[in-house]
Amino acid sequence: MTDTVISSATREVVIGFDRPFVMIGERINPTGRKLLAAEMKEGDFSRVEADALAQVAAGAHMLDVNAGVPLADEPALLASAVKLVQSVTDVPLSIDSSIIEALEAGIDAYVGKPLINSVTGEAEVMERVLPLVARAGAAVVAISNDETGISEDPDVRFEVARRIVSAAADYGIPSHDVVVDPLVMPIGAMPTAGRQVFQLVQRLRSELGVNTTCGASNVSFGLPNRHVVTGTFLAMAIGAGMTSAIMNPLHADVKAAVMAGDVLAGNDTNCAAWIAEHRDRSAMGEDTPANGRAAAGGRRRGGRRARTG
Repeated sequence: MTDTVISSATREVVIGFDRPFVMIGERINPTGRKLLAAEMKEGDFSRVEADALAQVAAGAHMLDVNAGVPLADEPALLASAVKLVQSVTDVPLSIDSSIIEALEAGIDAYVGKPLINSVTGEAEVMERVLPLVARAGAAVVAISNDETGISEDPDVRFEVARRIVSAAADYGIPSHDVVVDPLVMPIGAMPTAGRQVFQLVQRLRSELGVNTTCGASNVSFGLPNRHVVTGTFLAMAIGAGMTSAIMNPLHADVKAAVMAGDVLAGNDTNCAAWIAEHRDRSAMGEDTPANGRAAAGGRRRGGRRARTG
């Protein structure tokens, strides 16, 4: 079975092969957001609530919740954030921390089956996180780096992922509850970053039979017009077999690219989701060509078929 089922008290989301791509909203994360970090540290979660509601309204299927505020009580903050988000929306959550005590607090506060973000291939981290995942009956994000850091060799990253999947099995965690992050590097710093991820996703799918995710915005870091790069990357990743991503659904270019990727990969049956999302614009004439003449059936005026090459 390749389906990873994540749930809240009332809703299930399934990450799986040949299923619609799962968008995991990234915004509830104080890293790089000084105002959000300051508010959370003071116990003000109004921005967390607004971000949760906005991302779900924009189409996020799940939300990632992180409370990594420096010099703050992260376990208490994460538990509070989890409870608040679950009180205002019913989408399942990814509980995100590198601190085991915070993960424990977040899990204790959560109602349902969460996605735990994350475990790495470091022996000490696996020994601490995987038993927690097993006890909670949760799913886990497996990040393909270990004690040696992040390798630029995709074969090394694949072997780290294989090791995590094997270690998870030793704790009774099935491979369908391990969602591998092959690690997306900034394309501006590593020109092969995109190609490496696409190759890794294909291997993870065909050889390990696991679902995949990533921090999508990393790929465009430092570039102008970066949301177009991120969206194009995600569409190509869907074509390679990626099944979910932690991303910002509020960026129209990124969301549209994901939905188009689903259409072209055959994961949007009869293009139903695409049509539902874009029907109103079409009805208002916003998709009409600039010259005012809509093409039909691929034919030019006069009945001749348009040339393709």
